[in-house]
Amino acid sequence: MRGIELRTQPALGWLPALRRYLAVLAIGNLVWELLHMPLYTLWSTGTWGEILFAALHCTGGDLLIGLSALTVALLVAARPAWPRERFRQVGVLTIAGGLVYTGLSEWLNVEVRMAWSYSELMPTARIAGFELGLSPVLQWLVVPTLAFVAVATGNHGLAWAAYSTAGTTDRPGN
Repeated sequence: MRGIELRTQPALGWLPALRRYLAVLAIGNLVWELLHMPLYTLWSTGTWGEILFAALHCTGGDLLIGLSALTVALLVAARPAWPRERFRQVGVLTIAGGLVYTGLSEWLNVEVRMAWSYSELMPTARIAGFELGLSPVLQWLVVPTLAFVAVATGNHGLAWAAYSTAGTTDRPGN
């Protein structure tokens, strides 16, 4: 009897996995930055050039945050066979690191430095006496998750593997 099983480990080696992670992170964060720009006062006070610069600048920062968080997670939790081993642990640590940094950065730039401010459209939550924008928090849950899903699915879309009860594995497309 044959069935279908979803492969839980990525088929990619570490370099293609890193490339895929960074590509999805870059595109996802650029789209997110452009879409959530109305949640900041710059949307109503800035020129189109300032808004575009801010979106590109913030996307660059997002890439640095994502790469730094991944590097720390790899150093802490990965094995030499990553991403085939300890993929989920690295993913969880990367996303957690990005969330922590984002929360600190939002606090520093909104409350302390006043480098940017939220418009009345930004949903917020009060955390430790500070109004934290929920869009950046959601961004650091959604975009890196999509990047890790892209790594996990490898080169063939969803990485399906056929299996038999006899224990042999045929991988269609390989």
